[in-house]
Amino acid sequence: MLNPLRPWHRFVQQSLRLVVKGVCPLCQRATSGAFCPACQRRLLQCQRSPAWKSVSGLPIFAWGRYEGALKQAIAALKYYNQPQLAEPLGHWMAQAWATQAAGIRSAIVVPIPMHRQKQQQRGFNQAAKLAESFCLSTGLTLTSKGLTRVRATEAQFNLSIAARQQNLKDAFCLGTALAKQSPNHPVFLLDDIYTTGATVQAAAQTLRAHNIQVKGIIVLAMAERTAPSAPLP
Repeated sequence: MLNPLRPWHRFVQQSLRLVVKGVCPLCQRATSGAFCPACQRRLLQCQRSPAWKSVSGLPIFAWGRYEGALKQAIAALKYYNQPQLAEPLGHWMAQAWATQAAGIRSAIVVPIPMHRQKQQQRGFNQAAKLAESFCLSTGLTLTSKGLTRVRATEAQFNLSIAARQQNLKDAFCLGTALAKQSPNHPVFLLDDIYTTGATVQAAAQTLRAHNIQVKGIIVLAMAERTAPSAPLP
């Protein structure tokens, strides 16, 4: 005689395995890691080499190309409440930094801040999460309150370059950590995506206005464009 509870028991077991293992945010397969092995391979294929570029005279360290699986992963991180994805992504950034920026052993990393209302809605700042993982692996100094976003701004992706610059005018001010004491080491700004550069340029301008030198930009992903490679800063 068939046990009527067996199908339900099997369903419960399968559900528990999914809970224990987790689900890949890109393909929905069960996985024991942040990403399933297949999607992790797809993500690693997005890595740029070399990572360094120079745009508008500012050295940029960009781990990957903003496309494909990496674009999906960033969307999952930001818009589908997956802050845990910042840990492996930040670690991969750190691994590339270890091989391509080995000479930079002392630096301060300042993540691009979100306005408090937007951060309350999302629950976290993805740039800060990436910076935490990156600094934990590299040993660089994380200064999470180096900058403050004092003005809420419109979403950048629908705006022209000129409109983006105007949108970010006076959006940042010096944070409490750097207002108390000027840094003794080079400062790098860290963000998730570099597209036109309006956000990081506005943040860098705020720091320069207080005589704080910005040595470069660190980003997870960069929209591909033609730009010469930059020497290590």
